[in-house]
Amino acid sequence: MALKLIQRFPLLGQFGILRYPPVGPVLSSRLLRTRSEGQSSCVGYVFTSSSSKKLQSDYGIRNLTTIVKEPPFFASSSVGLHKDSFPQFRLTRLHQPTAAENQAFQQRLTNCSSSRQVFKLLRSVEIMSDTMAAEALHRVADLEQEGASLKDPTVLENDTIRALCFQLEQDSGWLTDAGIVSTLLAGTRLFLDPWSTLMVRLVSESQERLDRGQMSVRQLCSLGQAMLAIGGSSCVMLEQVMKQIQKQKPADWSLEDLIAAYMLMQGGVGQDGKYHHLLNAMHTHAMKVTYCMDPSAVSGLLGALVSLNQMQAMPLVISLCKQSVRHVPHFTDDELTAVLGALMHFGHSDHYFVEAMERYVPRMAFTSHPETVTKVMQFFGRRNILSVTVVDAIAESFVYRADDYSTSQVTRQIMALGKLGYLPPNAGDVFRKVETILRTRLSHFQPRTLLNLLHSCTLVERFPVNFVPKVFNNFFLQELQEQSTGLDQIAMAQLTQLYMTLKLECPNYKGPRLHPNYWVKSFLTSGRSLETPVDVQLYNSVTNGLVDLLGARSYFGSKVLTPYCYTLDVEIKLDEEGYVLPASHNDDVHKRIALCIDGQKRFATNKRQLLGKEAIKQRHLRLLGYEVVQVPYYEFEQLQTKSSAMEYLHQKVFPHTYRMSW
Repeated sequence: MALKLIQRFPLLGQFGILRYPPVGPVLSSRLLRTRSEGQSSCVGYVFTSSSSKKLQSDYGIRNLTTIVKEPPFFASSSVGLHKDSFPQFRLTRLHQPTAAENQAFQQRLTNCSSSRQVFKLLRSVEIMSDTMAAEALHRVADLEQEGASLKDPTVLENDTIRALCFQLEQDSGWLTDAGIVSTLLAGTRLFLDPWSTLMVRLVSESQERLDRGQMSVRQLCSLGQAMLAIGGSSCVMLEQVMKQIQKQKPADWSLEDLIAAYMLMQGGVGQDGKYHHLLNAMHTHAMKVTYCMDPSAVSGLLGALVSLNQMQAMPLVISLCKQSVRHVPHFTDDELTAVLGALMHFGHSDHYFVEAMERYVPRMAFTSHPETVTKVMQFFGRRNILSVTVVDAIAESFVYRADDYSTSQVTRQIMALGKLGYLPPNAGDVFRKVETILRTRLSHFQPRTLLNLLHSCTLVERFPVNFVPKVFNNFFLQELQEQSTGLDQIAMAQLTQLYMTLKLECPNYKGPRLHPNYWVKSFLTSGRSLETPVDVQLYNSVTNGLVDLLGARSYFGSKVLTPYCYTLDVEIKLDEEGYVLPASHNDDVHKRIALCIDGQKRFATNKRQLLGKEAIKQRHLRLLGYEVVQVPYYEFEQLQTKSSAMEYLHQKVFPHTYRMSW
């Protein structure tokens, strides 16, 4: 069995430990040894050196081996168990707890808000099943896990968890399939060393059960997650798990099985397009059972779809969004954050979901986690949804809570205001708070975050004159270049527009200039841009009307790039007497008319309000001497005939003349 385990589980050979004496029927990796026989261990290690070291304790009781290991697995601390470990647990074999007893235990476990409370609960339970024991370990992991380590590694030295692990190790041979795989997965979440006797026995038992081919889908998924954590995606045992899962038909799975399979795929198994046939079958089945998913299932499934980047699963995303509507008041902060992040990722929003959020946000803006509140604001900004109810509620809470927000959270909330081009009723208080944060925490801002914040302020006519000199500083610009995002086209465009804003709207600004090396020639670029490209269909309709009005296509310019980085949809030139000049004529131009053909994408999706980047463009063009004429889609699309379109354009472009030909 030992040889078979090593062959199937190659990671165990990566630790530089070649030979260990057997313990019972399995291979022991006894990194923590005692003098007397029969003493067992449940060990989690801190990896602190580049080679194995043996540290002999002063009392000569045990040797502690510490080793360095590469991601994705880390260890936390060392825990030793002895025969006299206290307290002692009995895992029932014959008389399993009733469903009511299990449910009561689960409820009490969920109510535990600290590991100490979990241990207290365990000490109060005289007899428990192996699955109950595993759930207790999972709850400790929920409370203590932080990234790739535990918040408090010493939690593994508690007598209660040591005794529980000792009992699970001793009884590993008769644990149920569900108990085995759940305990193994909990061990990986607690970062227990794979070479501890407990973990090796659990892996060995899992391999035997796997070979029998009788595990359920949910148990296979738990085992797969554990193997993924220990051995990575190339683990032989994981491949065997996936072969057995693929033999199953997702259409026959329960909802719990389906969610477990998505969690396994999300963990890394389904990356890079692997198992896409299985995923597609899972999506099809998920569509049929979405209606019965609870908040946890909805948020978990959406999170998995994001991790797997399943853009082809939009029908499922839409179905999950509809199901989310009824769960909005019941999502936890983490769940709501995941749902909003997924909807942003897939670019989807639902009218009924927005209405549910409008009912819920005023109640949660002052109490929910800062990241959740920020995600709400980010969602409405990213989807261009101007909900006065939501934005005003969050703006009000911002004044009172912003001191507890991270610099990123502050910036993302103000970016949403800038994106929507909206100032809440308490805008004065909001931006005074922003100024206070900038003054007290300026050095805490990452370069790109600071640039985003200052630029967003200008979109809603709030000018951070006192803080711009830092942005135009050569040292700051160098830091910006060295960031992972680098000094890309959008950052340079933001710098250019920020500098232009100060020159045009803050004439008293006497601070440093932005070096010409950082200027861009055009704000209109592919991908993310400081201008919204003109709607082609609307543009064609308007220009056809202009041809009818002016008599020839040569009397207006199309998509004209100005010396000021802005692109004009249409430019009309007039001489001193008000006559239209050919577009190619550059002499004796007395007036320039900038026609802004504003399609739906230049407005909020639910209101007739220009987005911030379009409002600042039109504001700047006026300051630069252009006569700005706005042709919004909601006006022009109502015109049914050629004559009505020509009359409309005549009134827009030449409101003070009755001449219809030139």
